[in-house]
Amino acid sequence: MKERHPKNPCSLHGGGDPRSFIEQAVCSISQQVGSDRAVCGLSGGVDSSVAAVLVHRAIGANLTCIFVDNGLLRKGEAEDVEKVFRDHYHMNLVVVDARERFLGKLQGVIDPEKKRKIIGTEFIRVFEEESEKLGHVPYLVQGTLLPDVIESVSSKKPGVKVKSHHNVGGLPEDLRFELVEPLRTLYKDDVRLIGTELGLPDTIVKRQPFPGPGLAVRIIGEVTQERLEVLREADAIVREEIGKLPEADELWQYFAVLPAIRSTGVSDSDRTYSYPIAIRAVKSPDGMSADWARLPYAALEEISRRIVDEVPGVNRVVYDITPKPPATIEWE
Repeated sequence: MKERHPKNPCSLHGGGDPRSFIEQAVCSISQQVGSDRAVCGLSGGVDSSVAAVLVHRAIGANLTCIFVDNGLLRKGEAEDVEKVFRDHYHMNLVVVDARERFLGKLQGVIDPEKKRKIIGTEFIRVFEEESEKLGHVPYLVQGTLLPDVIESVSSKKPGVKVKSHHNVGGLPEDLRFELVEPLRTLYKDDVRLIGTELGLPDTIVKRQPFPGPGLAVRIIGEVTQERLEVLREADAIVREEIGKLPEADELWQYFAVLPAIRSTGVSDSDRTYSYPIAIRAVKSPDGMSADWARLPYAALEEISRRIVDEVPGVNRVVYDITPKPPATIEWE
């Protein structure tokens, strides 16, 4: 495993104890929030899920989780999240349908930094509106991790960063919540250890990282309903086919990307002019560096065949073989 970033004092590797971290985190949250109420921006990913369970242990029913369906989620994701947290964990859960709202805000936007800031701001506005319905709620829980902070703020070149994560650099300046971020000093693999100790199921603990801005930063160019539908279907095929492989559990992440360009193809002897889909699959110890996965050619061939056959508007599939660095894992 690669050497960890020197600013991480709470790595659970090399003798760290998840149970001790949980006890300290619950105590710290209790002291910070006290008898006040908090809302948690719940995505269903391991980060926000572990943060929600930790805060729920500390303040119980004073926590309300808010799941925002922004229309930028993967296929079937909204339904899965609602089922797990409402039916299994019995937490206070509010589900907000904000699909049209987010898509409207992203209309005409191409720059990825602008996308992230728009999405980060809009998330906060939804949380504010929903929390007002609950009464006085001064705290917002986020599953922010150390890599989010590192990539959003450069220590070497002031004012220069890799990208603004929506939950760090994408937050509005007039944020009225005080943030509760119990995972801010941890890496993803640390959070998975804590999630297992908390008794969360593997479907959440081993869930692949998914960017807060969702599919908006896997569409290179303007986000439209048409492109979202194309990418959602292609991504479902990528995840299904790679998930069948014995080496799937060894991969950090695998997903589809839609560059908003078109190229010429042939179908039934007729010319097509359609989107390409890029496949990204990487191995990584902690998300700070990564290497591309050497997937079997047969699997790549099947993914390509299915996407071109089953997803209207796609006539080309490519595989990204760039490590991090120089590339990032996500394309935007």
